[in-house]
Amino acid sequence: LLAQIRAAGVQTAFVTLHIGLDTFRPVRTENPQEHQIHTESYQLDGAAAAALNAARQNGGRIIAVGTTAVRTLEQAAQDAAAAGRDSFAAVSGDADIYLLPGHRFRAVDAMITNFHLPRSTLLMLVSAFIQHGQPQPGQPPDAGETGRELALQAYREAITHSYRFYSFGDAMLLL
Repeated sequence: LLAQIRAAGVQTAFVTLHIGLDTFRPVRTENPQEHQIHTESYQLDGAAAAALNAARQNGGRIIAVGTTAVRTLEQAAQDAAAAGRDSFAAVSGDADIYLLPGHRFRAVDAMITNFHLPRSTLLMLVSAFIQHGQPQPGQPPDAGETGRELALQAYREAITHSYRFYSFGDAMLLL
């Protein structure tokens, strides 16, 4: 997939998030906000930061490949905002950002990700991203389906067409 993206003329940059087993730990609380998110080390090097800033300055979009890239970029953007910056910089630190519906995405415009397990923080991140795109222009703030409802609709479609799930399964593009 990345080779096809590069062949189409899209510039790529890499970020690092050292994920742990907690990434795959199910959310066992009824209220997802009560779930304790794990902390993972992340790194955004100078070359990646420059590429991301150039994309923004040139009117391009930042498309993350994988929820770990989304989490890394959103953590880096949150850390930059806390430091009074609106651009990316080389940084390493601890990612403890928990992306639930209602999160205002600062860094990522689109994502490619696979289909995640129910009750996972990864499915919640996907729901948050889908919700971020709602409602459509001209609709009141509470119009339309929730990100979770739309994610589950996509999952039903994937099951109907026998898509493969989990970490080495089929992928979807979320705009």
